[in-house]
Amino acid sequence: MIVASLVEFAVVLRLVLGADTFRRRWRAVVVVSVVVVVLGMLFGRYGALIGLPWWLYYPVPALVTVVLPPIIFRLRPARTAVYLLLALLSAPLIHAVFAFFLGWDEYLPFVPIPSLAGLLA
Repeated sequence: MIVASLVEFAVVLRLVLGADTFRRRWRAVVVVSVVVVVLGMLFGRYGALIGLPWWLYYPVPALVTVVLPPIIFRLRPARTAVYLLLALLSAPLIHAVFAFFLGWDEYLPFVPIPSLAGLLA
């Protein structure tokens, strides 16, 4: 899930930043991707496991996702709007794909998505 999310996030950044900026700022892309995706997913997962309240382990990674890239890459308002739209669409999309094809529904537990295996059984 982390690898797929990293790829998806990199695609979003590539679309928003453009090829030249994406290549030129590849180190920042890697750092921001690790912070947003890897640390965000680990914080959400282990925050739930250690008993943090949901209002902490859901919004903190979401806020980092929304705030960090526009600041780090100094996105103009139009690019920020595109980034926010793609970021908001990409999270449920990847959750739906994993829930449907692999039955992994714990990442978006409040949206019931039937699995392909369950539908075929």
